[in-house]
Amino acid sequence: MKKTLLYLSIALAVGGCTTKRDLVLFNDTNVTLENAKNSITDLSREARYEYRIVPHDRISITMYNHPELGTTSVQSQKQDLNGVLVNSKGHVRLPLIKSIHVAGLTQTEAQRKIEKAYGKYLEDAEVSLEVLNKRAYILGEVNKPGPIRLFNEKTTLLQLLAQAGDLTTSANRHAIVVMKHRRNKILTQTVDLTGANAIKVATMMIYPNDVVYVTPNGMKAMNVGIKDLLPSLQLAGSVLTPIVNTKYLLDL
Repeated sequence: MKKTLLYLSIALAVGGCTTKRDLVLFNDTNVTLENAKNSITDLSREARYEYRIVPHDRISITMYNHPELGTTSVQSQKQDLNGVLVNSKGHVRLPLIKSIHVAGLTQTEAQRKIEKAYGKYLEDAEVSLEVLNKRAYILGEVNKPGPIRLFNEKTTLLQLLAQAGDLTTSANRHAIVVMKHRRNKILTQTVDLTGANAIKVATMMIYPNDVVYVTPNGMKAMNVGIKDLLPSLQLAGSVLTPIVNTKYLLDL
């Protein structure tokens, strides 16, 4: 009973942006083999996922034919970790075109928008754009909790756990909670790393700003109060809240 309350408290912490119909919460004690297969099938639909820029992102812009106008030259692109900051209103400031709104756009959409803006001044504007600070977050019973940088836009759950130093001895391998923001909604899933679909679950794709929470096992869960969970839940909320505001910024 206490374990169930623990899982529900995690879901409710981010539920302020979620309707009852939007919330997907799989409790490992009730998952059938068929339901597990369906959940994995749903996850495969994320193959076309593309990150959308949010305020306070840092983006790198390369101008191939006019490197002096970009945030980095082609030669130093790999070393560039600073880029240009997207401000709180979703704009970036660039030479010639001044301020341009990019929040809510995918990298490809922002790239085309900037190319079009430069096209008013240049005949051969060719832009490459990359978001530099893509991260996923892992909390709870892992050896190195915190943000994990995603160099390839996505990673598998297994790779994320490995980068976090693997599970602790107190981890509940039957209940890994994954919180994902999709289409201005927050979806929560509880997955089992030991079940019939363990391999498929381990290869579940984790994308930027997804939050993975590894719950404690039964013995430790009984000794964990809500106050002990607040720092983790507050971090999850701080990660997800700016993304939910993207829809508002699109209307500016």
